[in-house]
Amino acid sequence: MTSISLMKDRVKIKTKKDNKKIARTRRQRGYNWEDTLVKRFNSTEHWKAFRLGSPSVALPDVLAVNNHDGTIFTIEAKSGTSTSLPVPADQIERCQKWITTFEIYRDRKVILAFKFLSKKRIGLGQYESRELREFFKIWDGSTGITDCVCTYDGEVFSRINGKREKVNLVEFTMPFKTKHRTSA
Repeated sequence: MTSISLMKDRVKIKTKKDNKKIARTRRQRGYNWEDTLVKRFNSTEHWKAFRLGSPSVALPDVLAVNNHDGTIFTIEAKSGTSTSLPVPADQIERCQKWITTFEIYRDRKVILAFKFLSKKRIGLGQYESRELREFFKIWDGSTGITDCVCTYDGEVFSRINGKREKVNLVEFTMPFKTKHRTSA
């Protein structure tokens, strides 16, 4: 083998390893955010929350119930270092199906939980500091389900007929305390 082909093989291997590491880091961020939400709910009186499993099983990220008040939330949690966090329509739809199934609860909500980390990605492995922000938005079930994205400023947009349109989702005050900014 020539030295050029050996170098190409090394580059391919390094790139494949880098992609695996990046994917693992992304999954770990998501898991940590879901775990944080579960712990916050479980430390609040009358609330019980559960992570429901991997994304391949078509379940919401978190299920939170308050039997005392007759409340159930399905939560789709997104966390990252970018300036926007997308939520695919199918994930919102599966959350919606879960809350409509549990008719015994008077108060049923789909919550989109966004966490913008205190570092912003500006390049491959390069970050700059910024304020950590968390947003909790109630998905309005009366509107059609679409792909949407939340910006670092807390605004939510959807793509309808190829056009970006602002979606006015209500900011939800969670039943637990948070030490981080929750609105822009």
